Amino acid sequence: MNYRRLGDAGVKLSEIGLGSWMTVGIQTAETTGAVLNKAFECGINFLDTADIYAAGRTEEMWGNLLREKRRADYVLGTKVFVPTGPGANDRGLSRKHVFEQCHNSLRRLRTEYIDLYQCHRFDEQTPVEETVRVMDDLIRQGKILYWGVSEWTAAQIEKCLEICSDRFDKPKSNQPRYNLLERKPAEAVMPLCHRAGMGQVVFSPLAQGVLTGKYQPRQPLPASSRAVDPRQNDSIKRLVDDKALLEKVQHLVGIAREQSCSLAQLALAWILRRVEVTSCIIGATRPQQVEENAEASGIKLDEETIRRMEEVMA
Repeated sequence: MNYRRLGDAGVKLSEIGLGSWMTVGIQTAETTGAVLNKAFECGINFLDTADIYAAGRTEEMWGNLLREKRRADYVLGTKVFVPTGPGANDRGLSRKHVFEQCHNSLRRLRTEYIDLYQCHRFDEQTPVEETVRVMDDLIRQGKILYWGVSEWTAAQIEKCLEICSDRFDKPKSNQPRYNLLERKPAEAVMPLCHRAGMGQVVFSPLAQGVLTGKYQPRQPLPASSRAVDPRQNDSIKRLVDDKALLEKVQHLVGIAREQSCSLAQLALAWILRRVEVTSCIIGATRPQQVEENAEASGIKLDEETIRRMEEVMA
């Protein structure tokens, strides 16, 4: 496993990180524990979750499982913004909600500090100055070490950086949805963040499994896949219903074979080719998936291979 600095911060993250959206909190503790142990075996040190995943059960499950691990051996990230209750202040990036949810996450995760605390989305209702101040305060209190954003626009990030200036701790990460199918962050967000010393911790790098090639056109959906689970398939349905898209993905199989890697590894290596990227956050339901994806770390693609991949998926 290779490691990269989080932007210009000193902390180093594994090129492949383990996420928990749609997996942890839904699976049994035994399955989650096996996946987590395999991640540590493969050298993965970056773990990403959120307060809203499985209504807090995800953080609780990881908190229980991580008690047996040495705290210095992993970089723990979680997020705040999405509604966690029915109250008027149970959402957003206000000082009140961020402060309260940080302490709730610390309790559920059974840890004294969060390595990377991320704003899950941009809050139109709260002044950016307020969010910047509470993140800076949490850093000074030792509750969090770094903070970041997710799915913010370039303009929103730029305004945040201007407010931080030299007075407040700046965000050190951005978490965009970025993969061969969704490349928009590369246009403005990623270059801006790179100049500002913010690393990219990419989510959905395999487009929820579509870029593994397991969903094939004119074939039944795999029985054990997310696409057939009514609890999880809302966000993937539009992709697996697009037969033309699935045909394109199958054209990548030959390119992966030429590179002596799996299709999933090829898709991850395409993301990791960018210097702006710190880590790709994968989801996994089996230890074997973790092992396969972890082996994408260190794969180098030449410019001709990259060009062919992008042309196929244009």
